[in-house]
Amino acid sequence: MRKNSIKHSRINGEVQRALSKIIAEEVHDPRVGMMTSVTDVEVATDLKTCKVYISVLGNDETKKAAFEGLKRAEGFLRSRLAQTVNLRNTPELRFLRDDSLEYGAKMSQMIDEVVSAMPDRSCEEQQEDL
Repeated sequence: MRKNSIKHSRINGEVQRALSKIIAEEVHDPRVGMMTSVTDVEVATDLKTCKVYISVLGNDETKKAAFEGLKRAEGFLRSRLAQTVNLRNTPELRFLRDDSLEYGAKMSQMIDEVVSAMPDRSCEEQQEDL
């Protein structure tokens, strides 16, 4: 199976949906809060390993605690994943930090601040610039 094949993309999507649901509904570790989300999943082509990109909103302590909780629940997550998704092998999970959501929110806030600091220009002036 090639890495960019439709089948591989479908497997990645199915594993991501299943892990998101399991983490949200079945992991009862208080360290893994409601602000923990699975942003992406990369299952290896041999189905042996899986990189799970996790985004946690909060400070560094909250993020560190959430990753410790996920690492502790890895066996449970693998067993539930095996029951949920029918794969030849259940991949070994590796949790990686994904700060793209926070970065995007920060950049959006910065853009909004710059736009609000700009003086208002009338429609006529904007058309003249074109």
